[in-house]
Amino acid sequence: MLSRNREKFILSLQKRKIRDDLRLFVIEGDKIVREFLLSGRDIRYLIAKPEFISGIPVEFRSRIDEIIPVSYGELKKVSSLKTPHNAMAIVPMPEVTLKMGEISGNLTLALDTIQDPGNLGTIIRAAAWFGIRDLVCSETCVDVYNPKTVQATMGAIMHVNVHYTGLEEFLAAARNDGMEVFGTMLEGEPVYGAELAHNGVILLGNESRGISGNLIPLITRRLTIPGFNPVKSGIDSLNAGMAASIILSEFARRKFTSG
Repeated sequence: MLSRNREKFILSLQKRKIRDDLRLFVIEGDKIVREFLLSGRDIRYLIAKPEFISGIPVEFRSRIDEIIPVSYGELKKVSSLKTPHNAMAIVPMPEVTLKMGEISGNLTLALDTIQDPGNLGTIIRAAAWFGIRDLVCSETCVDVYNPKTVQATMGAIMHVNVHYTGLEEFLAAARNDGMEVFGTMLEGEPVYGAELAHNGVILLGNESRGISGNLIPLITRRLTIPGFNPVKSGIDSLNAGMAASIILSEFARRKFTSG
């Protein structure tokens, strides 16, 4: 049974300040909860229907601090979803440190003021699919632990290190390390014919305003995704999640075909 105090505690984690102070966030859904357990992550509280709890292997239970059986009605009171699943959990935030030396040989994704939680979640999911290990967000990006963001990642949040820092300083450091900065813009070289590297930083801008003016001088190569439909009304751009998926797919394709 879910006590009133525990209910208030779970709901309080929908606020970023509380999440940051406690270093905890909420995951929801049978699949993502199971994947957290399979990945070896610890769970502070598991709030789930009895039938879900009974299906948890004994060897996983040692990584759950407390298991709270609840009814569907109780889950609905604390869920951020319109139609809750059978389980949700409160888990610790991972400790991640941005180290330039560890990313200089890889492809890294940088996000400038992405504000829609669903877009950020989709981008994280795309990054995980295409093997991007580190994602660097400006301090003005939406919180990665926003419940809508976490849900949109579909579990990919476990496989990507998400950092928040000043992008101007980060991109300048990347340039100093000899990395290329690929800026995705409407006015750029079509990505399908551009010379692409196996390492560097791919920079995506805000959903409506694009890349901030102070970051543009740090871009070494401007890329765009060309449209092939002559009718442009109503489809003058792609959303950030779609753009990230297409750009990352082309970088991955080049790496795969080049051996």
